[in-house]
Order: sequence, then structure tokens, then C-alpha cells
Amino acid sequence: MASGHSSSPVPRPGGGGRDGIYRKDRRDPSPARRRPVRSLPDVCPKEPTGEGRGLCDGPSVVAEHDRWTVYSSKVNLPAALNDPRLAKRESDFFTKTWGLDFAETEVMPSFYLPVITREQFGPYLQETAQREKIHERCKTICPNKDDVEAVSKLLPFPPEKSRAELEQVPKIFLRPDFALDNPGTFSAVLPWSHFTSAGGKSSRDVASSKLLQEKLSHYLDVVEVSIARQISLRSDAFFHAMSSQHELQDQLQETQRAVAVLRGRTAAMDRVMCQGPLRALRTALTRSNCVRLHNKLKLMAAVHQTQPTVQLLLSTSEFVGALELIATTKEVLQQELQGIHSFRHLGSQLCELEKLIDKMMVEDFSMFARSDLSRSLRDEPHVLEKERLESLVFGLLRQRKLDFLDIYSDEMIFCAKAIVSQVRHRHVIITRHVIITPDQMRLMTFPQWFELLENVFDSFLLFLQRIQATLSIIRNVIQEVLDSNQKNRQLEEEAVVRSGASQGPEEASSRGPSLQQGEAELAYLTHEGLFISDALNEAQQQAAVQDQSSRSQQGRTEAGGGDWSSGEQSLMYVLTHVMPSELEMNRVINNIQELLHAASDVSHDRCVKVLTARDKDGSLERLSSAEFVCLSLAVEGFVRDTEELCGRRSVSLRGTLQSQANRFVHRFHDERKTKLSLLLDNERWKQAEVPAEFQELVNSIADGRISLPERKTPGPDDRKPAEFLLVNGQKYAVVGTVLLLIRMFLEYCQCVNDIPSIATDMLTRLSDFLKHFNSRSCQLVLGAGALQLVGLKTITTKNLALASRCLQLVVHYIPIIRSHFETKLQPKQFSVLRHFDHITKDYNDHIAEISAKLVAIMDSLFEKVLSKYEVKAPMPSACFRNVCKQMAKMHEAISELLPEEQTQMLFLRINASFKLHLKRQLARLGVVNDGGPQHGLVVVDVAFYSENVLVLRSLERLDLNMAEIWEQKR
Repeated sequence: MASGHSSSPVPRPGGGGRDGIYRKDRRDPSPARRRPVRSLPDVCPKEPTGEGRGLCDGPSVVAEHDRWTVYSSKVNLPAALNDPRLAKRESDFFTKTWGLDFAETEVMPSFYLPVITREQFGPYLQETAQREKIHERCKTICPNKDDVEAVSKLLPFPPEKSRAELEQVPKIFLRPDFALDNPGTFSAVLPWSHFTSAGGKSSRDVASSKLLQEKLSHYLDVVEVSIARQISLRSDAFFHAMSSQHELQDQLQETQRAVAVLRGRTAAMDRVMCQGPLRALRTALTRSNCVRLHNKLKLMAAVHQTQPTVQLLLSTSEFVGALELIATTKEVLQQELQGIHSFRHLGSQLCELEKLIDKMMVEDFSMFARSDLSRSLRDEPHVLEKERLESLVFGLLRQRKLDFLDIYSDEMIFCAKAIVSQVRHRHVIITRHVIITPDQMRLMTFPQWFELLENVFDSFLLFLQRIQATLSIIRNVIQEVLDSNQKNRQLEEEAVVRSGASQGPEEASSRGPSLQQGEAELAYLTHEGLFISDALNEAQQQAAVQDQSSRSQQGRTEAGGGDWSSGEQSLMYVLTHVMPSELEMNRVINNIQELLHAASDVSHDRCVKVLTARDKDGSLERLSSAEFVCLSLAVEGFVRDTEELCGRRSVSLRGTLQSQANRFVHRFHDERKTKLSLLLDNERWKQAEVPAEFQELVNSIADGRISLPERKTPGPDDRKPAEFLLVNGQKYAVVGTVLLLIRMFLEYCQCVNDIPSIATDMLTRLSDFLKHFNSRSCQLVLGAGALQLVGLKTITTKNLALASRCLQLVVHYIPIIRSHFETKLQPKQFSVLRHFDHITKDYNDHIAEISAKLVAIMDSLFEKVLSKYEVKAPMPSACFRNVCKQMAKMHEAISELLPEEQTQMLFLRINASFKLHLKRQLARLGVVNDGGPQHGLVVVDVAFYSENVLVLRSLERLDLNMAEIWEQKR
């Protein structure tokens, strides 16, 4: 039952002592009323004072106390915080709120405090050494109260003894749920089984009951002694609380008397100074209410005339004025005439009337769009009823019917579908052709159908111009609303700035629904509630409503300049206050642009159907190049005009043209490729004469004109065909197929000039065309395919040289074609130009194979002839005569076809082959360079060979170097 450490500090009446929480004025300064400083009762037991015993300091019922000395004092704040029994306590003065870690937390040393060593305390220890010795000597005489043995000697009931006695009390008595009405607890405390027997009570049972009674009495004495001891330790705090309670009652009585005096004075002031002025304020309030009632009645009379005025405005199509009148009336009903019984149905009637006006405007706008788009396209593209359209757009914007463009879009699509039919019937009337259905359009000739297509294009352009004019008016109306809103916003900002500058800070801060002078008192008098704050808040709200109503009426008056039901005034007010937000307006403007784009897409789609209807039986694929170019130019022109008009690149018609162009390119390429195959299959690989028109064609290419010249009618002054084709001063002996080949790849280039969109596809087809010529010519000449096709007996050296020269001519024109296509391609498409590099490589490889074939022909001849060579007279030998004869024939066959440089290079390779075979034969015969007879005979033959080769044209300066035929001596 000892005091727990969780109890709160008890205030001590100590006359200003440091350990007390409450302090009282010491009216009696006599020493008899002073009490010594007490220690904290929740930290340690109460110490004996040794003074005279009074009511609070009477003798303890537990133990007698010895004389208290100054050495018995042990309690201070560090001792309480550094209590070694902290781990045994449940809580502490600080830790019960902030946790057990508050006092135990390790604090880092401060960087601003110096480090103190023991040497610094040296002087102090020397000075206090003598007093410390005296203190130690006194401790032996008067033991410290922390000493457990000393305290047990001083107290008649030491703590250990009392604790031991308390431990004798069974734990069941100290349990918090101890209750004798519990049968288990009752049986444990009073074991009746020991007191009962079969025959009744015995002397032994009586003794046991007495012993149990004495035992319980002993337990009661121990507990009472412990309780008495604890009460004696806390008696001072109890008496101090009682004295504080009496003083608090005295102060409350004084306060009550002061409040009564104050109330009496306030009642006198109210009676003398306030009743008269308040009566005057009540009279002013009554007059103000009468004026307000009169204004309400006038406003009700004006509202009563709303419906007839709306009907009058609708009869003149003043939708905006009627809508604004309805909105203003509804606003007045909600703010100023709320709760009027006679107008209880007017709000719903106005809502129904507003819905009716919405339907009327939507139907009127739909009829306007239908009539405007359905009138003849030959009329003026301008809008005929501009004022009507503007009024409808203003009304629809006023009602936030921002989907009215969808209505216009539906009407636009419906009218676009009928344009083709209109153009077709008009064409029938003009040309008197019986064309009723789109399928019958395929029976028309291309010029007739092309004329019809151009009329369709013109009609759709006029259709788009009319749509653009209508949408421009709608955009101007919306832009006018946006500009008006921006101007009004600027004017309001300027007005706020001017008003703030003209007024003082106090006046500017007091603007708004504030109460005027005297209204607060008037509100207080007329309010029936309990608090003045409720009255002031209610009056302030009424002032705010009146201020807002007056500003709205003033705005309507300023906007209209007169009666608030006027149409022009309503229009200005709509522009300022009730139109959609700026974000919604910008969204409508974007929708207008999207609608124009949609109109362009619809027009293109209808034109696509015209093209597809014509192409169902493949009519467009059978067009000639000139016809397809005309069609392409017309479509490109229409697409370009619509892009300039609508500001958007439509892809449907262009895509259809592109797909048709791809089919055209495919057919165009197949025709040229088939024609080239037929020409090559019938080519006899003989040199052909060059007509003058082909020479002019080559000359125009040299001048930079990569296109087909116009055909000229033959005349008497035409030049005769030439033997060679002159290209940049060089002579080319060619076959007839190559001349037509030049014209055909110029046709490819001409198509690219006329239709730039097919440049990539045409380049791929042209590369395939050139590859086909190369591969097919290789099969016919090198592969000897011409022997079976045209009946040639053999492929001569002249055929090979002529084929090589034709390939060289094509290689000459490949870079020119590449440069031409490069100007027609986009930079990102330049990768397809690599096809020309592959083609050039293939042609050069083919030319090299032909040269190798010519060398191989002579090589086989040398091997055959020189294998029979014998060194014997007569000289020159027949073998060398035959070699020189074959060399002369070879030179005669190719010298007129190949240029001089190529001829020299070819004969150098042939001479190298001859020397190799002669060297092998001499080594086989055993002829060496020893100056003998055989050596002399060989020298004569070699000299004969050299003279016959060098005498050939263009081979005079050829270095034969015949000394290489002899084996080098080791």
C-alpha cells in the first residue's frame, strides 16, 4: 500500500516555498505560522520535523519519529530524475507522457561547451578538503537517511517490517476483483468444510473458527496500520486543499456582487439613453419596407407582361431577345420575387416556352441549311440570307446548343450525294446522251466521260466554296462574341482600377454587401432570435441580395439603354454575360474547321465513286499514256484546289489515283517488256542504220531534255540514215533493238514527268526493264540463244563486239536516267537509286564477259594451231601464216565496231595468250635461246608475226614484247 510513483505532485502551503504549486499571500508573517519545507510526498516518505505537533503534524499511528536534521534532506529534482529505482517503477513524472526513452536517451555533447578535466577542479578540491573531512565525520554521528539500516533504526515500524507484514496478507484480499458474493472467493476466505460435521459443532470447530477470526483481525490491523501511515504522510496536502477551497468560495461571492452591480447600471443606461432613438429607427425601417413593397409590386406588374412580349418577339424571329427576356424573368423570380404565390407556375411555363424556342431554332437552322445547300450550284456562292443565319447562330449559342454544326454536317452529306446525279442529268440534257445509271457511264468514250468528270470536279468546288462562305459567317459571329467578351473584361478591369484609385483604402476595403450605418441596430431590434450575431448575419445577406439585384438591373439598363425587354439591349447583354465560355467558343471554331475538312473528304469520296464506277470493267487500265496523263492532271488539279480551299490534304482521291497509277504502271511496264522481248527474239545482231529521228532524240538527251520530242511529219529535207549513232562525239554501232530501247526508257522518264507520284514505282519498273534487256541479250549472244530463234549459223566475233557496244551505250545513259529520277524523288526515297548501281555493275560484268569470250575464241585457235608447230624450213611457217590470217580477220571484224582503245586492249590480251601458247610449244620442242639454227628459225617466225600484227590499223604502236616467249636461264 505504499505510495506509487505515478501520483501527481501535491501542492504545499509554504508561504512562497519552491516546492509548492499554489501560493497564498502571507497575511500573518509571524514565525509561528511558518512551516518547514517538505519533500515531495510521491518520491519519498514524509520526514519528521521535530517541531511542535499540531493537527497536521500530530504523532504518527505507525511509528515514532526522531528529531529531523538538515542531513535528513534528500529530495531534489536531479535525485528524482536519477532515481536508481527507475526500472522498478511503472511511470515517472516525465516518462508517463513522453515515454520511457525520454530520460534514458543519450544526449550528444554540445560543441559549444569546453571539455572539463579533473585538473581544473584541483583548486576547488583543495579548498573544500577540510569541510569534506568534517562532513564525513558527521555522517558517522548522524547517518544518512538513504542508509536502509539507519532508517530502520529511526522508525518504530521500518519499511521492511511493514512490507513483511503486508506480505503475510493473502494475495486474494489484494486482488482488484475481490468479492465475497463470488462462491469461489467466499470458499477460499471462509473454508466452511472445516467447521461442519455429521453430528454438529465440536469443540475443535469452535477453536478453528476463533483462530480464523483472530487471523482475519490481524490482517485487518496490518492493513489499517499501513493505511494510517500513508494518511499521516499525506495529511498536509489534504488540509491545504481545504483552505484553498474556502478562499475560492470567497472570491466567487465577490464576483457575483460585481456582476449584479454591472447589470443594474446597464439596465439604467438602456432605459435612459436607448429606448427613444430605437423607436425612431423602427419607424425608418417601416418606411423602408413600404418603399421596398412598392418596388416589388411594380416588378410583379412587369413580370406579368413577360409571356405576351415573348410571343411578340417570336413573331418577328427575335429569338435572342425572347430568350433573354425569359432568362431575365426567371432570374427576377428566383432572386426578387421568390415565394410569390401568384407566380408559382410562371417558372415552369417559362421553361417550357424556352424549350419550344430551342426546337424552333433547331428546325429553322435545319431548313436554312437544306435550302442553302440545295439551290443551284451555278448561283452565287455567297449566302443569301446572312442576317437570318447570324440571328440563328446567336440564338443557338445563347442556348448553348453547340451541336448545331452536326445538323449542318448531315445536310451537307445529303446534298453532296445528290451532286453527282445532278451533274449527270445536266450532262444528259446538254449532250443528249442517254445516260441514266452509273453503270451506263462505262459506255461513254473517254473524252465524253472525262468531260463529265471535269464537270463533277467543278460542281464540288462550287459546293465547297458555298460551304466555306456559310462557315465563315458562323466563324465571324463566334469571333464577334469572343471579341466582345474580351473588350468587356478589359473595361471591367479598368473600372476596378479607377474605382480603387479614386477611393481611399478604408472605402475600397468596405465595398460589397456591407451594412450601412444604423442597419446593425435596426436588425438587432427586429430580430426575434437570441443572439445579435444571427441578426447581423441575416441583415448582411439581405444587403448582398439587394446589391446584386441593383447591379443586374443597372447592367441591363446600361446594356440596353432603356427598357430591359428590348431586342438590341438583350443582344448586348447576351454577348457579355450568358454566352458560352471562351474555351467552348474555341472548341466550336475548331469544329467549324473540322466540318470544312469533312466536306472536302466527302467530295473526294464521291469523286472516288465516279472513278471506281468507270473502272469496274478495267476501262481505266486500258487508257493510253496520254489519256492517263490527262486524267492524272485533272485529279491533281482538283485535289490541289480543294487543299487550298479547305486547308487539308485529303487522301482518298489521291490514294485512288495512286492505286490506278500503279495498275497503269504495271500495264505500261508489261507492254514495254513484252515489246522488248519480241524485238530481242527477232534481232539478228547486225549493225543497223540510225534514222535521223533517233539521232535527234540522242542529241536532245545530250542537251538535258529527258523527254520524248514531238513527232515530226516526214519531209523532203529529212536526212538519210547514218551508219553510226553519235553520242558526245563517239560513234556507236548499234542494233535496231537498242534504238527502240532508248525511246522506251525515255517513255518511262516522260511518265515520271507527267505523273510525279509514280516516280518510285516507275524507277523500280525501269530497273527491271533494263535488267531484262541485259539478261535476255546475254542469253541470245553469249548463250547462243539466237541460233535457234533467228536461225544464225554461229555467233561471230562481230556479233559479240556489236552486243558489247550496245551494252556500253546503255551504260552511258544509266547515270543520266539516275539524275533525272533523283530530281523527282523525295530525299527519304533516295535509297531506291541503288538499283542503278546494281544495273551498272551487271552491264559492266556482261561487257567484260564478252571481251573474255573474244579472247577465249583466239585462245582456242592458238592452242589448236600452235600444237602442230614444228621448227623447220621453209620460213615463215604455215602455222604462223594461219595465226596472222586469223588475227587479221579478228581485227577486221571488231575494228569498225569498237573504239581504238578497246581494240588495243583486246589485242594486247590476245597477244598475251599467243605468247603463252608459243612459249609452251617451244618448251615442248626443246627450243631455247642459244643462237642455234632452231632459235634462228623461231626468230624469223616471230618477226613475221610481229610485222603482220603491227601493220593492222590502230595497232601500230602496240608493244608486243615477244622476248617473253623464251624460258629464262637458271
